[in-house]
Amino acid sequence: MEFFLVYIQEAHPSDAWQMAVNERDNVVYKDPKDYEERVDLASTCSVKLGIEFPALVDNIENATELAYTAWPDRLYIVNDSGQIAFKSEAGPFGFNTTMLSQALERQVQSSSPSTVSGGASSR
Repeated sequence: MEFFLVYIQEAHPSDAWQMAVNERDNVVYKDPKDYEERVDLASTCSVKLGIEFPALVDNIENATELAYTAWPDRLYIVNDSGQIAFKSEAGPFGFNTTMLSQALERQVQSSSPSTVSGGASSR
């Protein structure tokens, strides 16, 4: 089983709608204008938030966000067949850790031993 952060469009860019909490926490960034800027911002956010698993970055056209309704933020479980096995309500307030835990447990139970090895898929 693998875990990824998928970084989509910036929720509160400084050149659009800004939140006071972002200013207080010094996490004020402009909306990236190209893919390279988005990758840099995703890396900065991962470091500042202490995220220790890989980040995948949506393209500048927001194709992933549009396809999966990922904004503002969501938690997904994708099964071994590439199908969505769980989709949370919009976060962060819609995250239900009990439902997520149960969905993860079902996935672990249904995974074959060859796909669960030290946190990484053997495929």
